[in-house]
Amino acid sequence: VVVQTGASIIVEDEQGRILMQQRQDDGTWSYPGGRIEIDETVEDGARREVREECGLEVGKLRLLGVFSGKELNHVYPNGNEVCGIDIVHVSSDYTGSLQCADGEAKNMGFYPINQLPQPISSMNAIQLQAYLKYRKERD
Repeated sequence: VVVQTGASIIVEDEQGRILMQQRQDDGTWSYPGGRIEIDETVEDGARREVREECGLEVGKLRLLGVFSGKELNHVYPNGNEVCGIDIVHVSSDYTGSLQCADGEAKNMGFYPINQLPQPISSMNAIQLQAYLKYRKERD
């Protein structure tokens, strides 16, 4: 088991929809994110992941939270098992156009928060619940 620190961004568009991508490996849906690389800040890693996976350049970030625990443990289809820590930001500050850039996603798009595509990746479930609570408090 490897401890994996991830950096993610829940990207919001002008209509309040959020960016979701369908994972190539297991077909579930998630927001963009991934592992932080050596010598990279969390914020730079999160922006890099969105750029690599979706083709968008993200600017300002707001920290949603740091998520860890049993719910973030995951076994990938190749058998790799990780204990995940996900540092999640929210941003509506982005430029560019969506493109499945690195082959990790087979579909992507912006979806209303009450109509997210299913199934949601188990690695993102508690974070999305926290985001829904954040949206209710913010709006």
